[in-house]
Amino acid sequence: MGRGRAKAKQTKVARELKYFSPDTDLSALERELHGSTTRYEPETDAVEDDDDGYGEYGKWAAGER
Repeated sequence: MGRGRAKAKQTKVARELKYFSPDTDLSALERELHGSTTRYEPETDAVEDDDDGYGEYGKWAAGER
């Protein structure tokens, strides 16, 4: 017993969700779907091509002095 009130509330909420249509910001949706115009580009001049990430230790470990 007591299920009637809970079911009525669920039915009311379901109807509100089904028939309620909030205003949609279509321009914001378009921006989100297309992504931002600025892209992240890492700084390439800070990283050397032959650098293994260890710096002087890498040279020492490889036997280069």
